[in-house]
Amino acid sequence: MKQVDAPSQLQWLALSLSPNIGAATLNNLLEYFDQDLDAILESPSYELVRVRGVGAKIASEIGAIDLDRLARDLEAWRADGIEILMRGGQHYPPPLKETSDLPLALFTSSIMEPEIWSKAVAIVGTREPSNEARYITLQLAMQLARAERAVVSGLALGIDTAAHAGALSADGVTVAVLGSGIVNIYPEANRPLARRIREKGALLSETHPSWSANAQRLVSRNRIISGLSRAVIVVESDADGGAMYTARFAGEQGRPVYTFDLPAGGNQQLIADGARVLRRDDPLRDLPG
Repeated sequence: MKQVDAPSQLQWLALSLSPNIGAATLNNLLEYFDQDLDAILESPSYELVRVRGVGAKIASEIGAIDLDRLARDLEAWRADGIEILMRGGQHYPPPLKETSDLPLALFTSSIMEPEIWSKAVAIVGTREPSNEARYITLQLAMQLARAERAVVSGLALGIDTAAHAGALSADGVTVAVLGSGIVNIYPEANRPLARRIREKGALLSETHPSWSANAQRLVSRNRIISGLSRAVIVVESDADGGAMYTARFAGEQGRPVYTFDLPAGGNQQLIADGARVLRRDDPLRDLPG
């Protein structure tokens, strides 16, 4: 098991788990304190608030960090088989390094080899798919798996579930990016599926392992789904569906977006916005290699 409790790594993880510290704020802190994590954690609030982007709320969060408690938590997470991937570390997924809003740290059930990420494809969509969309998703995920391409999705009900299940049924690799902690699986109905994914792929989350899902975390994980993938396929979505966030993040990250010519409002909006339409009889033909 890879260890992450060297002092600097523990401190980095502590800052990454602070709810209001993102990549930009941490970069500002590192610049101000000359890359010294000790200085950040030990500085009084009046000094911290001098840093661009740091207000009283974030300063208070930093002051409340308990490294001893975090070290104990890490031991419990290791006992559950959880690995921690630090930004810039050896096993951090290479595609995410290309994005601007990359997670500071990721929790995962297993380490994926770099070549897995080189051909990963995201499949996302509505939680209430039509029978046609569900069938398309299952067949698409099976074809991707047989082509040795990892299927990335979000473990939600509906299209996400079909994507993971299709890949697993073809003995393929699938990755579930969670909007909850990795030991607090959401939705509860997909916990058996999560166990299967853990055996043949990976569960992945930037959220504290014990935290529950909320709207902000569910939306935020979509940028990870798209960032991990070389292409994003929205099988079916309403115009205001959660999968549309993934498509927007994909556009910002330079990932090509694909969909199917189905009547759903999101599909038609994506087509109007320039998304590429996949053929139902041979969808892999038009995907990037």
